[in-house]
Amino acid sequence: MLPGTEARDLIQLTRDIADKVLAPVVDEHERAETYPDGVFPTLGEAGLLSLPYPEEWGGGGQSYEVYLQVLEEIAARWAAVAVAVSVHSLSCHPLLAFGTEAQRQRWLPEMLGGTLIGAYSLSEPQAGSDAAALACQAVAAGEGYRINGTKAWITHGGRADFYSLFARTGAGSHGISCFLVPKGTAGLSFGRPERKMGLHAVPTTTAHYDNAFLPAERRIGAEGQGLHIALSALDSGRLGIAAVATGLAQAALDEAVGYARERTTFGKRIIDHQGLGFLLADMAAAVDSARATYLDAARRRDAGVDYARQASVAKLVATDAAMKVTTDAVQVLGGAGYTRDFRVERYMREAKITQIFEGTNQIQRLVISRSLVK
Repeated sequence: MLPGTEARDLIQLTRDIADKVLAPVVDEHERAETYPDGVFPTLGEAGLLSLPYPEEWGGGGQSYEVYLQVLEEIAARWAAVAVAVSVHSLSCHPLLAFGTEAQRQRWLPEMLGGTLIGAYSLSEPQAGSDAAALACQAVAAGEGYRINGTKAWITHGGRADFYSLFARTGAGSHGISCFLVPKGTAGLSFGRPERKMGLHAVPTTTAHYDNAFLPAERRIGAEGQGLHIALSALDSGRLGIAAVATGLAQAALDEAVGYARERTTFGKRIIDHQGLGFLLADMAAAVDSARATYLDAARRRDAGVDYARQASVAKLVATDAAMKVTTDAVQVLGGAGYTRDFRVERYMREAKITQIFEGTNQIQRLVISRSLVK
């Protein structure tokens, strides 16, 4: 089913903004590892930072099916920015789904208004795939909590305006709670940005909480409900990464096809050699398959039916496809593809992380296999 006229116009608007605002500066910022200061306000002003959230709270009121297609378009021009947009959406989920009416009225409109950017703070140095092993503590103190510990792998760390934080308030998997932390909180500091393989323009950092105080009103949901909140958000986050990976793969395919149409060997274009033509055909099939899996999961989410397994399938299929398609794109360009003069080498580096974050692809296989047992 194709999206309606309004949705198609929104996707076209995204393409236009991405072509005019993102594409001209992406290479410069990724090479220099500099933060694109004006990019997120521009996306926010266009309403692209809050698309899947209700209009009553300042969101775009769009289905997940449409939101993910918008995210794919952004990713096809700049994967780091698309990841940050996906993470922002993820960071708003706890408040919308588990906050009180008073909390939502107080904070959600500003969070979704396009002027703020959020980050998700679940992982720790020793707690990645095993989120229940986190150690950062939130101890009740007077009218709130004192936070102590270290969080890791925070997209937009140090730059974000708010953080959805998960910290330990008790023992075991039922001893984790969720908090909404504003930037500038006393006792909160950040490490230097990680020296990553890709996604250089948006920082990923650790966060250090040194006796930081949060008022009790900053706790989202019941005490001990945090792991449930975190995992419920991750199903949606996995779809975001699937869409990002698909956009990245589409960009690599487009680059490879364009090169193959121009480059000649043995008197004809290399795209006309059957061996290379078949390789490009497999790449196109992988991109189309990736898109189909995330759209299937999104439609289930929009219909209000269980989509956890489909989200894991989409994340697994799309990110494995992105890794293969970007690798094959480098192969199509040959020696040129191995140089930084062409974008495909960056696409290949960026694709790797999509197989790791929002749950490694080994974790996705675990989720899928367990669903089959049930």
